[in-house]
Amino acid sequence: MLRFIAADLKRLWAGSLVIILLITLATALGITVTLSERALRLGSARASEKFDLIIGAPGSETQLVLSSVFLQAADLPLMPGHVLTDLAQNDQVVWAAPIGFGDSYQGYPIVGTTSALIAATTPGFSAGSMFAHEGEAVIGAAVDLSIGAEIKPMHGDIEHGGHTHSELAYHVTGKAGFTGTAWDRAIMVPIRAVWDIHGLEDHDDDADHDAAEHDDEHHGIDPAAPLDEDFSQAEPPGLPAILVKPKTIADAYKLRQAYREDHDTVAVFPAEVLTKLYATMGDARRVLSAIAIGAQLLVAAALLMVTVIHVGQRRRQIGALRAFGAPRAAVFTIVWSELFALVGTGILLGYGLGFCAATFIADNIASERGFALPVSFERADLAGVAAVLAIAGMLCAFPALMAYRQAPATALRA
Repeated sequence: MLRFIAADLKRLWAGSLVIILLITLATALGITVTLSERALRLGSARASEKFDLIIGAPGSETQLVLSSVFLQAADLPLMPGHVLTDLAQNDQVVWAAPIGFGDSYQGYPIVGTTSALIAATTPGFSAGSMFAHEGEAVIGAAVDLSIGAEIKPMHGDIEHGGHTHSELAYHVTGKAGFTGTAWDRAIMVPIRAVWDIHGLEDHDDDADHDAAEHDDEHHGIDPAAPLDEDFSQAEPPGLPAILVKPKTIADAYKLRQAYREDHDTVAVFPAEVLTKLYATMGDARRVLSAIAIGAQLLVAAALLMVTVIHVGQRRRQIGALRAFGAPRAAVFTIVWSELFALVGTGILLGYGLGFCAATFIADNIASERGFALPVSFERADLAGVAAVLAIAGMLCAFPALMAYRQAPATALRA
């Protein structure tokens, strides 16, 4: 029987190939949507887990998280500098790291921050060591630069009138280990160097001012100036965001409540904001999944129609089998096996193609955004494969049942 099925499929190879291709593409569409959404959700959650609390000026909480955790460029409003001073003196805080944006180099964002944040969020250094002077920099694991490389920061970008700062060139002293976050693509420099190069520490900035207003007030700095990360005394300039490491979970909630009640600040847990984004992503996923299911149903209906017609065209062959003594069950098994072999092959290939497509999408996002997106199947997916194959088996039974019920004499007269 197996030889007969194989010979029959080989004889009808063109139509068989079309059926497999249609089922493969329809299945791959749904699998790609499912795996990509899950990878984005897991990847973003892992990228944010190193950051417990973020404090910024009132505004979009989502943008605050996207800019601070995922380093997405945006003009954030500034909060008063005394917020950092207060946090530096707060017994509930392990460390509070200000971050500053605006500059870049060869497409990599330059982020002003502190050695405490780098030490707490990276697994050590793959080469070199921490910066110790204002003119030094630490690069993320995905930054294609070498130790000792010279970095001339550019404010903004060329397309929008950006310009290179001539006052300072950072020198790379260390390369951080891989973290799987957007910070792997960041060039991290002392926050005071960012303030100095934009002339921010020479002014009493209002919380509503943006760092871009100081573009014409650049001041040269001493690259060899020793690192100064004591923010507990003099008030720093306005800040777009502060990443905070509370001592305990209880302290985290107390700090969040305190800085949400302050009219000058807003405090958020990154996971809390991402949950809202996941809800939006879930809605989009449901829409895309519905489209994918619709496409699969259309393909299933079309294939069912094609197979019914195909069985009708093979009435003489089926009649001949019955006339030579083939039992009804054997005819049913042959027709069902041929159809299920085609459909099953298409489904399995669809899962493989969907996985490859989701991996391709994840790799592209990772190369552009910096954080890793894990693409993988889960146990629920295996149950899904079994369910889809079971449904396919039931659909294949309809044409096989037509062949089963066909009388030999009637078929031979057709």
